[in-house]
Order: sequence, then C-alpha cells, then structure tokens
Amino acid sequence: MSIPQSGGGLIESFDQLAAYMESGCKPKSEWRLGTEHEKFGFLTDTLEPLPYDGPRSVKALLEGLRDRFGWTPVMEQDHIIGLTRNGANISLEPGGQFELSGAPLVSTHETAAEFDNHMTEVRAIADPMGVAFLGIGAAPIWSGAQMPVMPKGRYRLMTDYMGRVGTHGTQMMYRTSTVQVNLDYASEADMVKKLRVSLALQPVATALFASSPFFDGQLNGHKSWRSRIWRGLDNARTGMLPFAFDQGMGFQAYVDWVLDVPMYFVYRDGKYINALGQSFRDFLRGELPALPGEKPTLSDWADHMTTVFPEARVKKYIEMRGADCGDRGHVIALPAFWVGLMYDQGALDAAWDLVKGLDAETREGLRVAASVDGLQGQAGGVKIMDLARAAVDLSHAGLAARGMDEQALLAPLHANLASGKVQADRWLDRFHGEWAGDLTRIYGEGRL
Repeated sequence: MSIPQSGGGLIESFDQLAAYMESGCKPKSEWRLGTEHEKFGFLTDTLEPLPYDGPRSVKALLEGLRDRFGWTPVMEQDHIIGLTRNGANISLEPGGQFELSGAPLVSTHETAAEFDNHMTEVRAIADPMGVAFLGIGAAPIWSGAQMPVMPKGRYRLMTDYMGRVGTHGTQMMYRTSTVQVNLDYASEADMVKKLRVSLALQPVATALFASSPFFDGQLNGHKSWRSRIWRGLDNARTGMLPFAFDQGMGFQAYVDWVLDVPMYFVYRDGKYINALGQSFRDFLRGELPALPGEKPTLSDWADHMTTVFPEARVKKYIEMRGADCGDRGHVIALPAFWVGLMYDQGALDAAWDLVKGLDAETREGLRVAASVDGLQGQAGGVKIMDLARAAVDLSHAGLAARGMDEQALLAPLHANLASGKVQADRWLDRFHGEWAGDLTRIYGEGRL
C-alpha cells in the first residue's frame, strides 16, 4: 500500500482535484513503467510468518538492506517501515508482506534486472537469518491470528474499519500478495481508453496470473482467492467502475467517484488522524469532524486517492491491480502484458475493439469467473480463454512494435494458454499428486 504523500499546497479550487490527475499527462517519449510486487516472508525452520521485530524479522531485514546496500530508511515514529533508493522504495503491507515499488523504467528488460537485483540483495540479508520469501497470491496456511501487525498507523485504522464494512477486508490486508504495473497516459482521452481497456481485461489478468487456490490450510474452491477477497471487502471503494464506460467519462468523473468514497485518515505531523467514514467533500468546505475548520492540501487529496481500490486505479498514472503475485517469470510477465497493450496505439485500439461490446454485467461476470475458474471461466457467452488468447496476441504485437525485443517475457503466459493451466492449476496438481495433500511443500517449491 501507498506511503504518505507530500508536497502540494492548500486546495483553493475544486478544479485542482481534476487538475492533479491531468498533471500526470506525458508525451509518449516520457512514458515509463513502474512495477510493484509483494511477497510473504517466512522462517524457513518453522514456516511461520516473518514478525516485525526480533533477530529474524522484517525490521532486521530492512536494517540489513539499509546498512549493506545504501537504502535510506523511512520512519514512522520510532519504527523503520520502509526504504528508498534511486526512485524505488521498499514498503510493508499490513501483515509484513515485503513490497518493492520499482523505479520508473523504460523497458520490461529493466524491470527484470530490477527484480533480480532486488532479490539478490534481499537474499543476501535473509538467507543467513533463515528467512525466505513465497511468491503466491494468498497465504496458503497461516490463519489471521498468526499474522504479524506492522507498526503503521494507517493500518491500525484500516483494520478496524474493514471489520465493519465488509467480510474480507482484513484477509486482503494481512494475507494476500499482488503484482501490479503503473503506466502513463498522454491525455484525458488516452487515460479514458486505457482505463476502459484495463478494467475490461483485468479478469484476463486475474485468470492468467491466478496463484491462490489455498487458504487457511485447505482448498478454497477458487483459482484466485485473492481476487475473491476483493469482492467481499468494501463495495464503496472497489470493483469494475461501470461509470468509466459512460459517455462523458474523464478526470472529473473519476474525481466525483473518489470524493464519494468515505475517508480513512488525514496525515499530519507523522501521525494518522482518524477520519473513518467522513467525507472529503466536507473537508473541502472546512467541515471535517476530524479537523474542524481546516481545509485539505493536495497531499491530502493524493492520500485519499490511495484509499480507493478498484481493479484499475487512476492517480497521475494508471495502476493495473488484478493479478496475484507468483514466480519470477509471472512477476515480469505482468508489466510486459500491460505495456504491450497500452504503449502501442495499434494494440490499444485493437484491445478496445476486443472489449467495447462487453456490457457491465458481462465484465463483472468475467471478474467472478476468473477468480473461480481461471482460464476455464466464462460469462455472458464470453470464454476467458478466448479473450486471453486474443489479449496476449495483441500484447505480443504491441511489444514487437515497440522494437525493444520484449516479447519473450510473455513466455509464461503463452505456456499457460498452450496448456490451459495457470500457476494455481499447477499447485493443485501437486497438492493432489506428489504432495499427497501436504501443503507445507509449497514453502519450498514456491520460493522466490
């Protein structure tokens, strides 16, 4: 999840909210990609989740990376909660999931190199401690009670609120991991087309990258339990954004939706102030109960934008949020898939032609089907396998048109389509076969 935003003065005009998004517009020559991936740390001897404190811990890992590899610490009160270096940052999810938010890069080859360098550094600190990392969409065995809690005020507030507005919020926070890519847009029209295509094709990403068929030590009946969790979390701030397909969609329409999402907090002087359920519209009027008489800054608006969780999210760029974390090949294939579709105009136009006939009911049906059945899912007469084949072919063509020889990074997706099986299917085959139901085997075979 996002770290507190900074910068930006007092919001003096309602128009500044949409202008904040518009300020992200960039010419194609300046488009970059930023990849984020989360992973579960665990103790190799006990297979328990990695605690925050102690000789073998998240804190020790962060301090080791700081001291040995020149990362700058990010502190909250007296706690180290992250690291920054050269445009990248390492942050913590609520249950200690260790996240790399990569620097803005030009190509997916650079993403691959960044991932490999990150894992080399992490292993250099983690291996001597007897710590390893699992690349999977949901914690396969650990219960909610087993999960550590990171010392971040934002998460304390969210944990309480999640328990009141949905059924799966704390599962998402503490026991899921994802991989996503953040991509640029050139204009409002370009943002709208990219958002629509990315929303419509998130079920394809969910299916292709599904890797979470286990939860609470047993089968959960889904290929992507992580995706299922997002459907029972908080309907006010999640979902497929049907309004994005309406005539007149643009920056202002997205702003209007975000304004109607209840707040979590306001960040002041290193502390999170409880604003749970309160209205940013009231904040704009100086009527926020949490801060009577005070009006928001642009950094407050940027913070509030990080508390909405649709399948594709807009800030000053678009975040593709539909995929489970997985092995190295899939972590790198995710940005390659979306870059191929989004950063070549021919591929983007063809992708829109592919999905523009889908109605809201079908898009939502595909979202559900992808989480349950993966590539075998279907809804509204549309087979996810057919949609995925077409999307991957378009991505391949888009990458080829970029001329950076990135197509080979789609190999895991081509393999999934050829076999009809994704990571979740292969885990299930092992569980029912050579593992003989022993789910602890995943901590060896699923290591990053």
